[in-house]
Amino acid sequence: MPPAKTLRDARSLVEARLAPSERLPALEAVAARYAVAITPAMAELIDTADPHDPVARQFVPAPAELVSSPGEDGDPIGDAVHSPVDGIVHRYPDRVLLKPTHTCAVYCRFCFRREMVGPEGLSNLTPAQLDAAFAYIAARPEIWEVIVTGGDPFVLSPRRLAELIDRLEAIDHVKVVRFHTRVPAVDPVAVTDDLVAALKRSTKAVYVALHANHARELTPAARAACARLVDAGIAMVSQTVLLKGVNNDPETLAALMRAFVETRIKPYYLHHGDLAPGTAHLRTTLEEGQAIMRALRGSLSGLAQPTYVLDIPGGHGKAPVGPTYLSAGAVEDPNGRRHAYPPPADRDE
Repeated sequence: MPPAKTLRDARSLVEARLAPSERLPALEAVAARYAVAITPAMAELIDTADPHDPVARQFVPAPAELVSSPGEDGDPIGDAVHSPVDGIVHRYPDRVLLKPTHTCAVYCRFCFRREMVGPEGLSNLTPAQLDAAFAYIAARPEIWEVIVTGGDPFVLSPRRLAELIDRLEAIDHVKVVRFHTRVPAVDPVAVTDDLVAALKRSTKAVYVALHANHARELTPAARAACARLVDAGIAMVSQTVLLKGVNNDPETLAALMRAFVETRIKPYYLHHGDLAPGTAHLRTTLEEGQAIMRALRGSLSGLAQPTYVLDIPGGHGKAPVGPTYLSAGAVEDPNGRRHAYPPPADRDE
């Protein structure tokens, strides 16, 4: 039987048999630094007989998290560099991140904001901070899109989501509102009619970006939660992090991307793992990621192809880092064969 409520500490994980009792002291040391939360839906998915279970690897703490590697940083993608007021990250000219909460339904062991959402992390925005954040957006007509993230904005009540939507609705130059969330997969019962109605009250284009890393996360309940959003006219895209031992092979990644498309979610980004502290055991190399993307090209529908990106450390933004198929005078097909381009002028003679 799955637990009746979210597991939030090391002892609860041991009691739920998601970790052996002899690991309790080590898990408590990790939990003292980095937040822990595993919803009943995710706890039920974990195969306790598999020491390499890909769902457990995402959510169950590991002692390796307390080992920092060279280059790792508490703010690996430079949020702070681009945060003019609390709760806003303005890295690109036409869009901003709005972070009303730093609470999540689950806490991923690879999270690039793990220092911000941990036990000593940032609190939710106060009313005064929210006012300042909305004032910042309203004063800048170049802001076309607001990406509501955190934390996970879907942990907010439908009433609070509706208030956010209403305040963005009043800013005419904002045309697109995007929510980044894990909730439809990790806590699908939270995608209620009231939550959908809160999103639907906007006349702007509303998108929901779902973060999932393994096809098993798209359970029937998760797919039904996504259907409630899509059937209401809310477009969905996906985000995935390339993770060692979770999805770092072409077959596993292809199954996830197909599951997204079957759920009417357009694959969007495949993120290379960020240099967050204590995450080296979950990161792949860029070369490995490029090889996987090359394997997917030609064997996976174009609908199911994500863009492989690296968020450049220091706040310099995302760059596509997928393999290239062009070289001087030639292009490579999905089978690895090279073809002259443009074709020789005498090809048909």
